[in-house]
Amino acid sequence: MKPPAPAAALDAAYSGLTAVVRDLADADLLLPTACRGWTVADLLLHVTLDAQRALVALHTPADGPPDVDSVTYWRSFPGSGNAEAAAAHAQWVRRAAAAYERPSGVVGRWTETAPAAVHAARTADPAGFVSTQDHVLAVPDFVATLVTEAVIHHLDLIASLPGAAGPPQDAVAVTLSTMEGLAGPGGLPAEWAPAEALRKSSGRDELTAADRQALGARADQFPLIA
Repeated sequence: MKPPAPAAALDAAYSGLTAVVRDLADADLLLPTACRGWTVADLLLHVTLDAQRALVALHTPADGPPDVDSVTYWRSFPGSGNAEAAAAHAQWVRRAAAAYERPSGVVGRWTETAPAAVHAARTADPAGFVSTQDHVLAVPDFVATLVTEAVIHHLDLIASLPGAAGPPQDAVAVTLSTMEGLAGPGGLPAEWAPAEALRKSSGRDELTAADRQALGARADQFPLIA
């Protein structure tokens, strides 16, 4: 099945996150997520920063050609594998989220920023290019990276919210397409359900012995993104 247009998928991804967080009590916003050390509010602020980055990038056209696409972007993601940089960012996000008078303040920031980023994605020139994270991407590829980030973090965010809905199907389809591309020839095991495939591809769940047998030598590539 062909994934939906990236801008439509981003709308679905961001709307799905909003549906989860908009009515949460402050106490629920302080629950832990699958991102070590981050509460729901912390993680939501991290994704809000992604939406803000999208607004800047989509309103600042760049010259082509692109040097990465929606798949190869993740193979050369700035700071990948740098534990010190990751820890510094995690600490900064925690402090920034704690600066809000109440955790629900982060929700307010998200709900005003996310629709603006979606609007920018829908109205951007699909034949254009943007610059972000030291790379140049075609607009549709850039938007697809935003979808992947949002979907993976949606799964992280609901780890302590058992009644919450998962990411929407359209957004999941784009993210699975990214993971299939990263996995290379053979793709992902057909027996993996979508959420399972995303959790294992992103290192949230460990590969089982059966998974490793199905993947063969490709198992050493996992996680495909972190």
